[in-house]
Amino acid sequence: MTIVLQQAGGGGLQMIIMMVAIFAIMYFFMIRPQNKKQKEIQNFRNNLTVGQDVVTAGGIYGKIKEVNDAENAVMLEIASGVKIKVDKNSIYANASVNAAAGSK
Repeated sequence: MTIVLQQAGGGGLQMIIMMVAIFAIMYFFMIRPQNKKQKEIQNFRNNLTVGQDVVTAGGIYGKIKEVNDAENAVMLEIASGVKIKVDKNSIYANASVNAAAGSK
């Protein structure tokens, strides 16, 4: 009986080591890259400037006409004379970078 108990104890230690290894793999391949991407997007949103071509999360392309940091909003011109007010958090990407990447 003592042999069986010793083997079971060793299996528990291996299980703990495997769980730690799985968590470490998940952190380095899933959580860390996603946090890095979120920081890049937030930095992009904080540095929005007038005249910049952007894409919203809903897929609307427009040019920034006004940035209102107090309301955390931007005014986008989506067509000649057509302006909409959107939340800064809905700005997803720089449209000029996406257009250049799509044409290659």
